[in-house]
Amino acid sequence: QVQLVESGGGLVQARGSLRLSCAASGRTFSNYAMAWFRQAPGKEREFVAAISRAGGLTYYADSVKGRATISRDNAKNTLYLQMNSLKPEDTAVYYCATTKASYPVSNYNYRQSHEYSYWGQGTQVTVSS
Repeated sequence: QVQLVESGGGLVQARGSLRLSCAASGRTFSNYAMAWFRQAPGKEREFVAAISRAGGLTYYADSVKGRATISRDNAKNTLYLQMNSLKPEDTAVYYCATTKASYPVSNYNYRQSHEYSYWGQGTQVTVSS
């Protein structure tokens, strides 16, 4: 079965950086678009970034645009999220997610969590002011 395991979260000071990783297994990683979402306490899960199957197309939430970079290494079956200039409002549990079917990221509403069938357990990111 598909498994997604996030890592790399932690406590960081404002204006610092973190790189999150998501190790995927259970199917051919390169056949599926991937995304990062986050959920802060008391808030709904929100879209952070998405990436196409080959990695050539990326999409970002306005709240992280210019500060985040999503990437993937299909040879290593791993998804990444580099976050720079972190702010206290970036504090959340970060999840990686992927779709059930293989189709271009532009063919579905990648900002909507219901489009994704597989989720990791999440990694906590806490940004102190």
